[in-house]
Amino acid sequence: QWDKTFEVNVKGYVHAIRACVPLMRERGGGAIVNVASVAGLVPHGGLGVYGVLKAAVLMLTRTLAMDLAKENIRVNAVAPGLIQTRFSEALWVQPEARRRALAAIPQGRIGQPEDLTGAVLYLAGDAAKFTTGAVLVVDGGQTLGGAY
Repeated sequence: QWDKTFEVNVKGYVHAIRACVPLMRERGGGAIVNVASVAGLVPHGGLGVYGVLKAAVLMLTRTLAMDLAKENIRVNAVAPGLIQTRFSEALWVQPEARRRALAAIPQGRIGQPEDLTGAVLYLAGDAAKFTTGAVLVVDGGQTLGGAY
């Protein structure tokens, strides 16, 4: 499981960025927005490998932000909390799991994929032209210190 998860959650980002950076250089700059997870910021039970690899994505984001800044290429990340997708079904489908998840989110709801749209558009757009190496947490307050 470690190898497959590493392939998707770290190497996939590296390969995509390697493909994009030369094109961004030709255009005089650009913006990369990686999707990490709050599991890369705060340990979550049962998500050890996933959390470690998402922490690697956050470090990759910051390292590349430093390395590419002089070339007018910004590198940032969003770190979603619990978002209602097929990937996270185990955390919200069953009533007891849903109750626990909601208790850990101060806004009292599970995020929807469209909740990430504004964050990604901001980081990718001109409004964030002086922002690089940032991690924008989109989690309904989940990382404020509640129970996970």
